[in-house]
Amino acid sequence: MSTAQQKQEQFQKKDSSFGASCTSFYTTEEKKDSYETLDDVLLEKCADEKIRAVIQDLMQVCADITEALRVALVTVEGSTNDFGDSQLSVDVIADKLLWDAVKKSPVIREGASEEDPIVRNVDEGGEGEFTVCWDPLDGSSIVDNNWAVGTMIGVWPKKTGLIGATGRDQVTSVVALYGPRTTVLVALDDGTYEFTYGCNSDGNTSSTPRRPSMGIISEGNTGIISEGNASLASMSSIKDDTWICSRHAIRIKPTSKIFSPANLRASQELTGYRNLVDHYMVNRYTLRYTGGLVPDVYQQFTKRQGVFCNPTSEKSPAKLRLAFEAAPFGLLVEKSGGKTSDGITGGSILDVQINAVDQRTALCLGSTNEVDRFNEMLGLTDSDNSDTKADAIAEARALAASLQSKVVAEGGTLAANMKSKFTAFTDRFVK
Repeated sequence: MSTAQQKQEQFQKKDSSFGASCTSFYTTEEKKDSYETLDDVLLEKCADEKIRAVIQDLMQVCADITEALRVALVTVEGSTNDFGDSQLSVDVIADKLLWDAVKKSPVIREGASEEDPIVRNVDEGGEGEFTVCWDPLDGSSIVDNNWAVGTMIGVWPKKTGLIGATGRDQVTSVVALYGPRTTVLVALDDGTYEFTYGCNSDGNTSSTPRRPSMGIISEGNTGIISEGNASLASMSSIKDDTWICSRHAIRIKPTSKIFSPANLRASQELTGYRNLVDHYMVNRYTLRYTGGLVPDVYQQFTKRQGVFCNPTSEKSPAKLRLAFEAAPFGLLVEKSGGKTSDGITGGSILDVQINAVDQRTALCLGSTNEVDRFNEMLGLTDSDNSDTKADAIAEARALAASLQSKVVAEGGTLAANMKSKFTAFTDRFVK
């Protein structure tokens, strides 16, 4: 036996866990004889008819995006959004489908996209009830790897609109995960439910594929699909039971051994964050992090545990958008028994007022005990002047929103970028 073989044998004898998956978290879900369809669950768990209608519209477009992504190339469009981010072909596809959907819906009055952070009226008939905000395709930096990406959508009522509202004012939120399967989380009256695309009520794959319900005009070699694309045109229309409910009233456990640490650069400045990551490592937590907000938080609903942390610092400011990302996921987490933190005061992300469409925020969400640990280790819970701090933050955010309203029209993308940096600075300063 060679020296290398001897070392390998000694290692395996010494480490009893070698070759085992003792730190993995496998599913415990067992196949059922039958599954409820989307319509079945909405009738039972969503009392408001108009909220049911908007959810159905949004689920339809998530199905459209699923089919479009399956045949689209990931290429650079040569354009940027209002934040200065380069747009990819798949970003444009998803955003176009969402705009088409909200304009077509009779219950939606306003729409706002992360790609174009302006609230736009889409209600030609004047009967719309909801303001819908979305990140069309979260995960632009990993989508070219063919990793899982997603769509996040928040829905606010007409009485609050978006500006001046909070995440707690949402009537529902929807988060879609596009991976080997497409699954969608929906906030309903009594909790968070997961729906799986492409299955019939017996849990088997539907034999009838479908094509997107709204066409997209082809634009040269950008990878954008067209309604006449042969691959899509051969698909037939959607079946009634295309969405089945795969998880009912999900509950996130208060304790967790899974962690997802975003914005690790901030740990160079934030001693508390560095100590928190050390705590995870020393106590043998399992790291599950891809760099995509949707898959990194979505796992909390399938594993029923987890914590996602994204603090802010002066050199590494927060990048997450409150209206498009933090609020929709925050509603789903809290409806599942989890907890959220705004990363500044330690209060719920759902209580932060939305003063600008592209408002950025720090964020922690997940298992209650782990969010409490985040707040404690970052010093967000022991301040004697928390009310004063919160007032100062609100004033700073309002000032940032005022700045945006005055300069975005004049300065375009540059002004929007300056405003975002100003928001991050004021949040850090008042902390």
